[in-house]
Amino acid sequence: MKCRFIKKVAIIAIAAVTMSVAVQAQQKGDMAVGGNLVIGVGDSYTNVGLGPKFLFNVTDPIRLEGSFTYFLKKDYLSMWDLSVNGHYLFPVADQITVYPLAGLGVFGSKWDLGTYGNYSNSDVCVNLGGGVDIKLTDQLFLNGELKYKIVNNWNRLLLSAGVAYKF
Repeated sequence: MKCRFIKKVAIIAIAAVTMSVAVQAQQKGDMAVGGNLVIGVGDSYTNVGLGPKFLFNVTDPIRLEGSFTYFLKKDYLSMWDLSVNGHYLFPVADQITVYPLAGLGVFGSKWDLGTYGNYSNSDVCVNLGGGVDIKLTDQLFLNGELKYKIVNNWNRLLLSAGVAYKF
């Protein structure tokens, strides 16, 4: 009987510590900087991009992300994306946080046709998707994200992997 009571108290204590660590992992005012490797897919066209990001926790579960991605030139076409997204953080384990995301951005493209001239365009876009953060240390975490960009004639699915440093 005494052993069962001690086990229950130990389980409750471990659960309380785990939940408090998970909740404290993302606190209001936390900031992080990082970078992403992105693969863009859409309209039978796939390309690779790189870029920085900045993360800021507005409240404990709500985080804002500003990011810029430059897609490497392929088949005379280069693209860029400047976005601001909101994340709602759900700690699911001690080291893992998942989130849905929604945001707005500007998506630009440029066709460089050499002697035939250049053509560039930019459009406002809507971002919808989700991601996961995996905490490596108190300051360092990995990030994976799946985001669908709804752009005026050029919808894109973006798969990204990155790393960020929290300060």
